[in-house]
Amino acid sequence: MHTTEHDWITTPITADILRGALDLERTAHGLLPHRLPAWARAQCADGQLAMAEAQPSGVRLVFRTGATAVELDTLPTKRVYAGAPPRPDGVYDLLIDGRLTAQSTVTGGNTLAIDLATGTAESHPGPAGTVRFADLPDGVKDVEIWLPHNETTELVALRTDAPLEPVPDRGRRVWLHHGSSISHGSDAASPTAIWPALTASLGGVELINLGLGGSALLDPFTARTMRDTPADLISIKIGINLVNADLMRLRAFGPAVHGFLDTIREGHPTTPLLVVSPILCPIHEDTPGPASFDFAALSAGRLRFLATGDPAERAAGKLTLGVIRDELSRIVKQRAADDPHLHYLDGRELYGEADAAELPLPDELHPDAATHRRIGERFATLAFAADGPFADHGV
Repeated sequence: MHTTEHDWITTPITADILRGALDLERTAHGLLPHRLPAWARAQCADGQLAMAEAQPSGVRLVFRTGATAVELDTLPTKRVYAGAPPRPDGVYDLLIDGRLTAQSTVTGGNTLAIDLATGTAESHPGPAGTVRFADLPDGVKDVEIWLPHNETTELVALRTDAPLEPVPDRGRRVWLHHGSSISHGSDAASPTAIWPALTASLGGVELINLGLGGSALLDPFTARTMRDTPADLISIKIGINLVNADLMRLRAFGPAVHGFLDTIREGHPTTPLLVVSPILCPIHEDTPGPASFDFAALSAGRLRFLATGDPAERAAGKLTLGVIRDELSRIVKQRAADDPHLHYLDGRELYGEADAAELPLPDELHPDAATHRRIGERFATLAFAADGPFADHGV
C-alpha cells in the first residue's frame, strides 16, 4: 500500500495525537473517530445523525516531527446519490506550523449509495487507500492532517520517516461549537475551509466541532455531551434543521431551548456561551418546513431544496426562521438578566440579504466555499473582537 524508499516508522494512532474527536471506536480496520460519545449514539437510532457524527469535521492528527514524508492509510466511506453528479473525493489538508501546505485525497474506499427518492441506502465495501505528503521542510515542525469533513474516515496506519511526538499544550482556549450542516461544512472546499475552522484559525483557538448535518435538533444527548466536554468558549447555532425537519412547534421550541441551555450550564456555569440564530435562507424565512428535494432539478443533475410548508400555518405554531430568531432573541435576553456570560448573535449578521444577492445559496440551503469564508471571517470579527463575547482578556 505504500512506497519503500523511506525507512518508515509506524506510530500507533492514539488520542494524544488526535484532536476534535470525542470518542474512538476500534474497528476491524483501525480506528473510527466519532464526534459524539458512544452513550449518546446509543440514544438515537437516526441514520442521518449516525452518518453526520462519524464524518470527522474538525478532526485532525496533530504531532511534532522532523519527518520529511508522512503517509496515512485510511478507509473512507463515500456517499453516492442516485441521479446526482458524482461527489468529489474528500480532501485531506496538511498544515505545517499552522499554515496550509498541501492537500490530497484518497481513492477507493467503501461507498454508501443513497436513493433520495425512496430514502433507502446500500453499503458497498471497498479497499483502504493512502494519502502521502512528501518533500516536507527539514527540521522539527508541528504537523496537522485535517481529515475530510464530509467523508467517514477509518484511520488504519500512520507512517513517518522520522519519529513523532504529541505537540505540547499551546495554551490555546478550546472552542466547542454545535450547529447544522452549515457548521458541519456542507459544500466547503476542504476541512480547514469550513467556516468554524476558519474562525478557529483567526481566533487562535482549538476547535471541537459538533456541527452535525441535519441534526442540530436540540437533542438532550447533544446538550449533555457539551455539558461534559471541557471548553473555554461555547456556541450553539440553532434553527434551520428544526424548520426543514418540521420537528416541533413553537410551544415545544421555547422550553427545549431553555432545557438545552440549562444542561450546558450544569457543566459550564460561567463559560462564555453564544447563541446564534440562523443565517438568511430565503426559502424558509417565512415558509415552514418540511424541506424537500426538488426531484425535477435532481433529474437534471442538480441538487436543490424546496420549502413545502404553508406560511399560514405559522398561526398554529409552525416554525420559520423568522419565528425562531424572534424566540431565540427573547429567550437569551430573558436569561441574560441572570447570566452575564450568555450572548446572542443574529445569524443574518454572518450572511444576510446583501450577501444572498451577491452569493446566493447554490442549492437554496447550503453556502458555497466563498460564503463559508465570509461567514468564518465575520464570526471571528464579531465574536473575538475586544468587546465580543469570546474576547481574550487573559483569564
